[in-house]
Amino acid sequence: MLLQGIRVLDLSHTLAGPFASMIFSDLGAEVVKVEAFHGDETRTWAPFVGGESAYFMSINRGRRSIAVNLRDERGRRIVYELAKNSHILLENFRPGVAEKLGVDYEAIVRVNPQIIYVSIKGFKSGSIYEHKPAYDIVIQGMSGLMSTTGEENRPPIRVSFALFDVYTGMMAVIYALAALYANAKPIKIEVPLYDVAIFSMCYIPMFYLLTGKKVKRMGHAHPSFVPYQAFQDKEGKWFIVAAANDRLWQALCKALGREDLANDPRFKTNPDRVANRDALVKMLQEIFATNSREYWLKLLEEYSVPAAPVYEINEVFEDPYVKSANIVIKIKHPKLGEIPHLASPVYINNKKYTNTQHPPLLGEHTVEILKELGYTNEEICKLKKEGVIHYPEEINKTICI
Repeated sequence: MLLQGIRVLDLSHTLAGPFASMIFSDLGAEVVKVEAFHGDETRTWAPFVGGESAYFMSINRGRRSIAVNLRDERGRRIVYELAKNSHILLENFRPGVAEKLGVDYEAIVRVNPQIIYVSIKGFKSGSIYEHKPAYDIVIQGMSGLMSTTGEENRPPIRVSFALFDVYTGMMAVIYALAALYANAKPIKIEVPLYDVAIFSMCYIPMFYLLTGKKVKRMGHAHPSFVPYQAFQDKEGKWFIVAAANDRLWQALCKALGREDLANDPRFKTNPDRVANRDALVKMLQEIFATNSREYWLKLLEEYSVPAAPVYEINEVFEDPYVKSANIVIKIKHPKLGEIPHLASPVYINNKKYTNTQHPPLLGEHTVEILKELGYTNEEICKLKKEGVIHYPEEINKTICI
């Protein structure tokens, strides 16, 4: 694999950092996740399957878990030993915590002068918001995203998943790989969620900056094109129609047998349609309410008009493309047996590479990793007894006799 031989030391938790390290593992890197004794906080987030958090399992495959007490000097020494042999370190501690635990950039560089240190923060270090909590909904609210979702004159709507954490994880990977490629070591890369959020919204903030006008909440519609939104069929099922230019608009009118709309001066060009959005959408909705979603999708496809169903989540996994593209894979879990997982979405030379190592139990690999560092059974048992490390009790029975 592309990153075979690269080691990533993951001190992060929650979403952005673990999502980044999952990408690294899918690319072939060896990832070691360092957790406190209570574990990554997402281990406690519902829903649970067999006592394991589905949230945690969704973003923590492809790594080994070692549970270490970083407040103990011996625990820090273990992390330093791991850092010595790592190429990339990921962390997303609150401001001041990494310094308190002795795993800040300066401390790690002393141990490994060749490290790529990636720090994920809610807001830029040293900024006025440095200490502000940065949960997903905070960033979605402050980015302006929530003021542009939902219907006009209705409450703002949060996007259903933590998309800015995902984008931030991706940005962390991109910049870490750039540093690796450029051999820019040591280097500290800081990726603030808030900055990534505003940057990734791209044209929405730029509309305001260039025109001075705020983008309104338009539900599933688009401020730049009409029709480019969801409509309902006669049974109330939703589907998308995306006639994003004049050629597609004319094709849509032909499909519907309404060439008169194509020639109507109110709707002839896209700027015309945007100016007369309400009238046009109402007319189209009346047409689409006369037949089924399946009928309209088949018809629009025949006329090469972009259209698609608005799926419920269960329908996603019934789609023939999803079934045939190996989007869902099976991996073996020590407690749950075979479980579904989402494969890496990228093809390399027409093949997908997904790390199928199960999301680890808390401290599952503590003993294994310490033995690789040269620790004896006796030393490991002593560290466990004195509260420096943690691993599952069943493992304890096999080495501490």
